[in-house]
Amino acid sequence: MKRYAFETGVYRPPSEGGSDSLLVRFTRNCPWNRCGFCAMYKQERFEVRSVEDICRDIDAMAAVANDLRDSSRKLGHGGHICHDGAMALMGQVPELNHHPGFAMLYHWLLSGGRTAFLQDANSLIMKTGDLIEALTCLRTTFASIERVTSYARARTVERKPASELAAICAAGLDRLHLGLETGDDDLLRSIHKGVSADGQIKAGKKAMAAGFQISEYWMPGLGGRAMTDGHAENTARVLNEINPHYIRSRPFRPIRGTPLRKALDQGKFEMPSAKEQLLEIRRMVEALDVTSRVCFDHAGNFWKDRRGAHIFSMSYEGYQFPEEKMALLARIDEGLSVA
Repeated sequence: MKRYAFETGVYRPPSEGGSDSLLVRFTRNCPWNRCGFCAMYKQERFEVRSVEDICRDIDAMAAVANDLRDSSRKLGHGGHICHDGAMALMGQVPELNHHPGFAMLYHWLLSGGRTAFLQDANSLIMKTGDLIEALTCLRTTFASIERVTSYARARTVERKPASELAAICAAGLDRLHLGLETGDDDLLRSIHKGVSADGQIKAGKKAMAAGFQISEYWMPGLGGRAMTDGHAENTARVLNEINPHYIRSRPFRPIRGTPLRKALDQGKFEMPSAKEQLLEIRRMVEALDVTSRVCFDHAGNFWKDRRGAHIFSMSYEGYQFPEEKMALLARIDEGLSVA
């Protein structure tokens, strides 16, 4: 079983889920871990994994892939990844039935093995040389990979020299998922995000100039009823300045154990209603002047139209702005009519 031992973390963006991405753990947990809305990564301390450990994991993944293909060939399937080959390998190595990453790897291979996501919360914090070495190992071992993505903090992007960001991108890290959350400075301070709106703008522009595709996430409802106007207007302002490739809506939910949930329970935070949250989305979307793809690929975007269908497309590619802006606003108005 040691031949097949590799780590798999828990979290990834929706667009990197299912069989879409190979999950490769470059770091463990989150180096900031103070955001008032977040319940992730609370049980363990942050660690940067060594290049040796990362490459050992990649080699173990490759061993699983190679043995799946060998099993397929022995069964007359020509080395293609298939159910019969997987079942035969699990019969030979029963421990694979309990391997935390085997099913993920198998389904990724079955889907074509085209994308990878670097876990956990901020792989960009690694030393640049180490990150490039680990990326090279991943890309060399799995030549089928067409896109590699990672979470990153805006402050980390700000602090990395532009030349190092460009080198990391050239080494094969293609897309960064950045948690903007809001463009409102008062709200950023309130949730202890650790970065200003201006810092978010600088980081987004810097990352794009280095060659990365950028996904910026914002949280409808994060400011509650009290801060909804500033949240919507300033988030649109910041996103207009960055003009990222993707803008993704991840509606706020007050998760038990977080500071914002505690504030809600104490009556210090008023959660907007579903309709109020949708109105906030409309205000933000209406103020957007971008050429981004605006996406609602998170389960929290639950609003329905009068026929009971979701008002938003759950496509990872979303709506192309400005061409589909009016159509999106019309869908939001349809949702408001029944909310």
